[in-house]
Amino acid sequence: MTKRKGNRVILSFICFILGSMLAFSYQYTKREASKRNITDRQWQKEYDYRERLIKIQKENRRLKNELVQKQNEVVEMEKALAEQQTSYTDLAKQAEKLRMYVGEAKVKGKGIEITLSDASYIPSEQSATDYIVHEQHVFKVIHELLISGAEAIAINGQRISHRSYIVCNGPVIEVDGTQHAAPFVISAIGNPTVLASALNIPGGVKDQLIQDNIIVRIASKDEIVLDPIFHANHP
Repeated sequence: MTKRKGNRVILSFICFILGSMLAFSYQYTKREASKRNITDRQWQKEYDYRERLIKIQKENRRLKNELVQKQNEVVEMEKALAEQQTSYTDLAKQAEKLRMYVGEAKVKGKGIEITLSDASYIPSEQSATDYIVHEQHVFKVIHELLISGAEAIAINGQRISHRSYIVCNGPVIEVDGTQHAAPFVISAIGNPTVLASALNIPGGVKDQLIQDNIIVRIASKDEIVLDPIFHANHP
């Protein structure tokens, strides 16, 4: 009887132990399952966030590349506009220079004035024409000034151009239909040193004019103002 009672105690103890183990196992499994479910949800959220971040980064790279491309296009457009502006500026300068050369624009600048006067003493009336200024004398001066770089020329304030004509008409010289009497003041805009040196070359224009009994005076000017041909001919 005592032996049976002992067996029952042992069996009850074993059952208790087994029940405790089963209960612990159940609770542990439940907790682990619960933990695993939370981790899965968190992982899913992190995955979604990561996917969104990757998409945003890709979009940012695309927009950045597009921005760089647009910036390059803007730079190219600015270069083209700058070149175009430079071209327009050059064309405007060329047009202004051409208007200056043909006498259609008012100009001012440094230059020289050459005064051609008839001889102060004429030996006889028969030889008077040998002591006065003729159109060929004026032509010599103008030609030398032009090949020496004169930018604009006037005779007694009247602008001349590539179409101008100069002829003798008795004791006066006619320039484009307008008569001028001696002395003749030829104004030229350009480098004063260069222009004066060209006329003063030994055996050059000045010496030739002096040999023809013409009085020649050359003066450098800090500023010469020449009106356009229209204003010069129609004051």
